[in-house]
This record gives sequence, C-alpha cells and structure tokens, in this order.
Amino acid sequence: MAAVQRILFLNQRRRLRRRRNPRGQLVRPNAVRRLNLDLLDLPDDVLCDRYRLPREEIMVLLGLVQEELTRRTKRNYALSPTIQLLTTLRFYATGGFLQTLGDAYGLSKAAVCKCVHAVTKALLRHAPTYITFPRTRDALQGTKIGFHAIGSIPGIVGVVDGTLIPIHTPSLLSPIYTCRKGYSALNIQVICNHQGLFTDIVAKWPGSTHDSFIWANSGVCQMASRGAFAGGHVLGDSGYPLRSFIHTPVLNPQTEAEERYNMAHRRTCSVVERALGILKMRFRCLHKSSGGLRCSPERSCAIIVVCAMLHNIAVLDSVGPGSSRPAAGPLARPRVLEAGRRSARSAAGPRGRPRVRSLAALLQIVPKSAADQQR
Repeated sequence: MAAVQRILFLNQRRRLRRRRNPRGQLVRPNAVRRLNLDLLDLPDDVLCDRYRLPREEIMVLLGLVQEELTRRTKRNYALSPTIQLLTTLRFYATGGFLQTLGDAYGLSKAAVCKCVHAVTKALLRHAPTYITFPRTRDALQGTKIGFHAIGSIPGIVGVVDGTLIPIHTPSLLSPIYTCRKGYSALNIQVICNHQGLFTDIVAKWPGSTHDSFIWANSGVCQMASRGAFAGGHVLGDSGYPLRSFIHTPVLNPQTEAEERYNMAHRRTCSVVERALGILKMRFRCLHKSSGGLRCSPERSCAIIVVCAMLHNIAVLDSVGPGSSRPAAGPLARPRVLEAGRRSARSAAGPRGRPRVRSLAALLQIVPKSAADQQR
C-alpha cells in the first residue's frame, strides 16, 4: 500500500512540474524536428541568401570545426555540428534576437548563445589562414599592379581605414567605449587589397580610441617601419599621420598636381570603404540597424574577426552581399575591382579621367605591364 501511495505521489509531482515548466514538454518534439531537418538540401540560391555562403564553402567550414563541435555523448538530444554552424551563420547574416533564431531551429535562447560562442571560437583559430598580409615579393608586386590599375598610384600594398561596430554598452568602463557618434562601439582597423579582401584586421580597441593610435600600435605599422614593404606604402585618410610608408591626402591643395593626387587618392581608398560597406551589408550583425552586438566586448571582437574571414571567403567565391545566387563565369571573380573602376570613373567625371592618366605621365610612374615583365 505504501508503494502505491508513493507512485501516486510521484505521478502527481511530475504533473505539477509539467504545469510549472511547459517548455520541458517541447524538448523531444524540437529534437525530432532537428533530426529530420537537413538544411543542406536547400537550393544553392536559398543557402546563399540565408547563410551568405555557397554550399561548398559551408561544407569546408563544417570540416574545419566538426571535430571540435561534436559532442562526446548523444544524451539529451545533443546538437549536431551542422545545426550549430548553420545557426551561427544565420546569426551573422541577420543579427536577429537569439530567441527568434532559436524558434526557427527548435532551440532555446541559451542553446543559440552557446552555439554562437562555440562556433565563433572554433572558426577564430582558422582566421590567420584567410586573413593574410602579402609578404613575398611576388604577392606584393601583384598587389601594387592591382592598385595601380585603379588610381595610377604606384607602390601601394594596401589601404587602411577604421570603422565603428556598435555593441551593447558594457557594465565596466562604459565611457571608453562611447565613440564620437555617441553610442557604444568598437573601433576596428582593416587593411584591404585591390580585390576587396581584408589582409589585416585589428579588433580590440574601444570606440573612443583614435585611428592613428590604433595604427601606431598595430603589427603592420611595426612591419612597415622596419622596411618590410619592399619600397611599398599604404594609403590612409587624413586621420593617419604622414610617414614614408603611409601616404595621406593633401589637406589644402594649391596646385593642379596636388588636386590630381587627391583625386587618385580618393579613387584608391574607395576600395576599403566599399569593402567595409559590403561587410556590414553581408553580415547584418555588424550593422547599426540590427541593434549592435549584444554580447561582451571580448566575444564581439571574435565575431568581427570571424565575419571578416567569412567575407574573404565570399569575395573569393564571387558571392555578392545579400545576393541570393553566386555569380558565375570567368568575369565574376574580379568584379570588385571592375566595380571600383566604374565607380571611380563616374565620380571623376569627363574631366577627371584624363587628369588621373596625366598624373602617371607627370610623375613618370607608369610601370611595365605584366606581360612585358615576364618577357
């Protein structure tokens, strides 16, 4: 009789727990839903639109992080590496609330947060493979030729610029994260090549830090001061100091040559400005319209670096920002450079085109073509 009463008591307590925690009843249905959901069977255009990467690159990323994301046990319906990766990519692409993202995959808010943190940490280890500054002589020469085709300025190995990424106001030292625009942010420095690829990124300084301070304490600046650019230099805006290895525009141009130089400087620096705009359009979690990154500054820095790495992968695969379909054909890969040429020509106008061409003739800096150099 005592055993029967004990069983009845346990059943009653179980029913009360279910009433108090109705979410516990959704664990098994959500797990079955995830097991029967194969998101990689979606069409290519849908994958590019939702996750900003084609199927082949998603599979490559899955191979990089699969071993680290695989759970040691299958108890409690452990999440598969595929679900964790796709959930994180969807967060990067939309920047939406974690609860809303979790409802689409049958996950709780805490589970989505853990997925984003684990996948970001796993991908961050592979960032140096995709974000590399040219160091060999051939790589530097190719970058110089590419930039010369845009603005007719020789010897450019990269263009540097800074951007503000909004974040949630931290509880500690919140004033130093307030940027000049009045909201909490991180000041990120990037260096871009002629193809729109990020070759260097510094993501660790609060929003109140000046661009020149970030540049002076960066590894590329230390490299350039030792003469590692093989006679090359970097272009930057007026916020950076003028040095032999970084050239800035003339503040008060007095001669026609100085005006032509400023025009060529603007055309060349527009590459990094477009690259930053494409980065924020492709991964909306970095854009101000999404409300900023609602996590700690340390995790925000890791997310920014991983998004820059994924941006390079998308550019190499000729995937446009927010495009529902990857570009195809032999002319798809250098379209960032071609778009830069078209925008620079339209911005210069009919009088600006011969001016930039005459700048190269005036300074006698027109190098030989690649075919002549091979001969």
